Amino acid sequence: MIVGLTLALASAAATNLAFLFKQRGAVLAPAIEFRHLVRSASGLFHSRWFLIGWMVALVAWGLHVGALSLAPLSIVQAVLSGGLVFLAVFAERFFGFELGRRQWTGVTITAAGLAVIGVTGGGATDPHRASLAPLLAVEGGIAVVSAVLVRFSTRRHLAPRWQGLLLGAAAGALFGVSDVALKYLTQAPPGPMFGLVSPWLLTALVAGVIAFFASARSLQIGYGVEVIAITSVAANLGAIIGGILVFSEPIGSGPLAIAARALAFCAVIAGAALMPAPMRATPARAVPESSPMATPAS
Repeated sequence: MIVGLTLALASAAATNLAFLFKQRGAVLAPAIEFRHLVRSASGLFHSRWFLIGWMVALVAWGLHVGALSLAPLSIVQAVLSGGLVFLAVFAERFFGFELGRRQWTGVTITAAGLAVIGVTGGGATDPHRASLAPLLAVEGGIAVVSAVLVRFSTRRHLAPRWQGLLLGAAAGALFGVSDVALKYLTQAPPGPMFGLVSPWLLTALVAGVIAFFASARSLQIGYGVEVIAITSVAANLGAIIGGILVFSEPIGSGPLAIAARALAFCAVIAGAALMPAPMRATPARAVPESSPMATPAS
């Protein structure tokens, strides 16, 4: 459990650093065209900052898979949602964003929630308790929600900022689909070629690819930090729900622990929800208001 949580914490730091690098690169790359995905992907990877971010994201993904194999999904995702603490620090210290009181309040609430989750950590779950029917329902439900969000984001009357938020939420939900499928693969009995030939591996890959393009486009047209925060919240919320419904992961052991952990989960999500408030670039490294990297003054 401790090793899994450590890997999850490292993955959270790397994930948010990767997002910030990718955001910097995405706004410099040609616009994503969903009818020309190969050309769009090539344009993204020709951006040095996006390529660096993608490489850091690969490291974060490896740490994430390791965490999923060693700790309950809901706990791993709670730690990852606390990665917004890293997002706040990295964005302000190294990427020119200035956070207001509301953002730091969200960071504090998130950190407190994580501390409670760590103190009330339960035992390991039975690796054979994963249920297929809830898995199908959760994966299908999240996929439908993602499709609806993407569809709404294409409406012409929406401002680019809201389109970015909708695409970010859809990408995050699909990242959650991928996480639940990967967790199922780590717990299900090995199939052909040690599970490499599995519909759930295909599910994880398809969801990951769609989320890749949706996330990149959201970073191009939305305000960077709030889009990253919304993506993180959606991914973590979907995966936490999957952990509880699909893998029967306990919220806690005993009434007090259950109540404390339930409140802690709510605190983590509430703290994350405070993060998308308006932010602005610091004067020394400000960018034009027309750029997706710029944010309205607090």
